[in-house]
Amino acid sequence: MDDPIISPDTQRQNRIPPRQVQTRKWPVLHAGSVPPFDPETWDFTLFPVPLVKQVKRFTWTEFTALPRVNVFADMHCVTRWSLLDNLWEGISTRELQNHIQISPAAKFAMIHCEYGFSTNLPIEDFFGEDCLFAFKHNGQDLIPDHGYPVRLVVPKLYAWKSAKWVRGVEFMEDDRPGFWESWEHGGYHMRGDPWMVDETGDGQRFRKR
Repeated sequence: MDDPIISPDTQRQNRIPPRQVQTRKWPVLHAGSVPPFDPETWDFTLFPVPLVKQVKRFTWTEFTALPRVNVFADMHCVTRWSLLDNLWEGISTRELQNHIQISPAAKFAMIHCEYGFSTNLPIEDFFGEDCLFAFKHNGQDLIPDHGYPVRLVVPKLYAWKSAKWVRGVEFMEDDRPGFWESWEHGGYHMRGDPWMVDETGDGQRFRKR
């Protein structure tokens, strides 16, 4: 691997977004239980036709054989903690573009995970240079509580968008809410930029009715 990709937010003069507090530990937060992992049955799927020319499915062996990158980035949780100086190792989201042909009509991505969890992203955010499917954090394999075997990392957005236990990506013409973005699970913001301050002086934490 080449030198790490440096997430632009790590070069801000003040790296802590409004109303966030720096933490030295990495808190564990998720809904439900930690899913089991079986490398023999695990797969990762990119769909649907016609937003991709052909559905692409990777086995665990195929997915982990893809080229890897390192990314140096900060992480900001909507529960108001910020964990700085993370070194992630995994597969760039941009690597997927070498394996599928995506229609220009695809404007959003829905990340699908174990137990029906999902989160939505503008396609520009999903394919950001510092975005990756991570296997490792600071040189160590992710632990199950933090998303092992694979979690998405999108440093520029709140950490609920960096979904754990990822199993596939659905490309979409129109945006729709994922799990936490739905009204029944909290109505979190459709994008979730911690630096985009609203009239309350806060980041994009919740949707407006």
